[in-house]
Formats: sequence, C-alpha cells, structure tokens
Amino acid sequence: MTIKEALKKSVELLEKNNIEESILKAKIVLANLLEKPKEYLFINENEELDKKIEQDFFEKVNKLCNNIPLQYLTHIQQFYGLEFYVDDNVLIPRADTEILVEEVIKSIKDTKSDIKILDMCTGSGIIAIILAKYCKNVDITAVDKSNGALNVAIKNAKKHGVYEKIEFINSDMFENLKDRYNIIVSNPPYIESDVINTLTKDVQNEPKMALDGGKDGLDFYRNIFNNTDKFLEKAGQIFLEIGYNQRESVSKIFEEKFKNIKCIKDLSGLDRVIVVNYNL
Repeated sequence: MTIKEALKKSVELLEKNNIEESILKAKIVLANLLEKPKEYLFINENEELDKKIEQDFFEKVNKLCNNIPLQYLTHIQQFYGLEFYVDDNVLIPRADTEILVEEVIKSIKDTKSDIKILDMCTGSGIIAIILAKYCKNVDITAVDKSNGALNVAIKNAKKHGVYEKIEFINSDMFENLKDRYNIIVSNPPYIESDVINTLTKDVQNEPKMALDGGKDGLDFYRNIFNNTDKFLEKAGQIFLEIGYNQRESVSKIFEEKFKNIKCIKDLSGLDRVIVVNYNL
C-alpha cells in the first residue's frame, strides 16, 4: 500500500466514525511513524509503506476512531514553544495553562533571592519544567499522587535538561511534604464529577484522576487552602488555574483568610487564573 492509498483509506475510516480533522490527524500519525515531516507524505505519496509501518498506522487509526487522543498516539504535545512527551498517565497540556506559567514568571522575574516553588499536581511536569528552565534562583518541588504521571514528568525534565533543578515527590497532595514554600502553583483537577461524562469522548479518555475535582469541582482548592498555614511562607503567593465559571467559588474559599485576590483572564477573555497574595 502506498502512502497515498493508506491516507485515503484512513480518512474514510475516520470520517465514518465522525472524527474531526480526519485528514490532518491521519497525516500527523503517519508522519510520526515514518519520523518525517508532514510534507514528506505529499512529495512521496507513491512510496510503498513497509508492512510493519502500515500495520502500526492502521492500529493507531483504529484508536483514533475510538476517540483516543492524538497526542497519546504520537506522544507529543507542544507547550510554551517546547515539545513534551505525553501518554495516558497524564492530562494533555492545554495552551490556557501558559497563562498560569506566565503569571508566575512575571511575579518573580526581578527577584534576586532564592524562591521555593511547589508545583502541586504536576502531571506531565510542564509547569515545573518551564519555571526551572526560564527562572533563576528557583528551588522547585513537583508533586503528584500518580507514579505514572511522575515518570512522565521526570522524562520531560530530563529531555529539557532541568531534572537536577526539580525534586519530584510522590504524594497525595501535601501528605508527604515537610517544607514551606514562597509560591504554590497548581493546575489541579477541577471538573465536577457529574460533568465528566458529558465532556467530549476524547477528553473522557484522559485520566479521570486528573479531571475529577469532586462533586462541586472545588476539592483540590479547599485542600490547598487548608494547608496554607503549614506550607506557605509569609508574604507567599498562590497561583491556581480555574475553570471558566469558578472565579467566584474559588475566590470565596480563599477570602476566608486572604484579602489580596485577583483573577487573570485567558486569551479568549475567560477567567483562567486566580492569584492569591499572602499578607501583601
């Protein structure tokens, strides 16, 4: 089977299963298997595929038909201009989380003293890794309950040359932690439990642990709030990604103790990040 024939057949299968962007996804998967850029497929459309490549390609196409996210098949996701490894142990990084990272970077860019940062629910490690790569004088701890997620985060940290700058800890939230931090940053699970089964099928194939924020979606924010006295330094800051409709409910949790709370919108104009300043 030639490249052209394989792509034609795969697109037919994907469209039959109502998979969006079928042509693009088929090309990305095949180019990834061939370890070539997508342009190669057009220039060499009459090239015969190796039987093993052909078999692997249609196995992945069948997974796409079953709503397995494309990124889990290529193991690639772009974030903040860098390429990260992802698999089904972690939530696929979204561009919205770049707003969270940028707010942390802005807050510490002119700080000359050492800053201890806790990245809670690190997942694929993108937040900790970007901060380690682009910020000076930072001591970063990245925490996740999932060993599978931590393995992915460690793999990414090594890939981007910052493994030595991050301490990775397996912990159910603050359970295995002892230190205090100047900054706590988190993109926690924040989807309401009953809402998860209404999400798109591909999102439902991401780890439920990384999505489920409890009955009202606020369990992890409450946990962070309840641990601030023990783990947040005086004059510390908290940076939290939130759902588009959670500004008021998350702010209300922290208003019990903190007065200086602000919300940052994403590029779509939706509420995306809550910033809490302790005693500032």
